[in-house]
Amino acid sequence: MGTNFYLRGHHSDEPGHHIGKRSAAGEYCWTCMTTLCKSGESGIHYNSEWHDACPSCGMTARKEPLDDSTAGRELGFNKSKPRKKEGVSSCSSFSWAIDPLGLDELCAGPPRCSCCKRPFDDSEKVIENEYGDLYTLEEFRAVLEECPVQFIHSVGAYFS
Repeated sequence: MGTNFYLRGHHSDEPGHHIGKRSAAGEYCWTCMTTLCKSGESGIHYNSEWHDACPSCGMTARKEPLDDSTAGRELGFNKSKPRKKEGVSSCSSFSWAIDPLGLDELCAGPPRCSCCKRPFDDSEKVIENEYGDLYTLEEFRAVLEECPVQFIHSVGAYFS
C-alpha cells in the first residue's frame, strides 16, 4: 500500500507526470538515520525480520497510534502535517519515477503547461496525489521529510 504523486498541469484535464510513490517503511531511527529492518533499506518492503531496537544506538521504538504513524497516513487515519521525526518511530520510503534532481526543473523555469504555456509559480498546487490532495512544491518537500529512505531504481520505469 502506498500513495502515488503526480506533477499536474494548470488544467485539471491535463495529464500529470508520475513523480513517484510513498510507502510506509517500518521502524526507523531518526537519530542514527538507519532502518530497523535486519536486511537494511533494500529489504524494508520484502523482509519481516526487524530489530527490537536501533542496531546503532539501542534506542527502542515508541508506540505510535494510527493517527500519528506513517502506516496510518497511508490508510487515511494520520491527517497531521508531514514532518521529520525524532528517535525511533515509523517512516516512509519514496520510490522515484523521475530523477529527484529534475523535480525543480519540472516545477520551475521554462513554461510547463502545454495548453497555455504559462509557467508555474511558487504558490501553485502543482503536485497531486492519487486521492486528489494538492501540494505546492514546498508542501511536497515536507511530505518527503517523512521519507528518509528513497529509492531511485525505478526512475524512468512505469509503476503504480
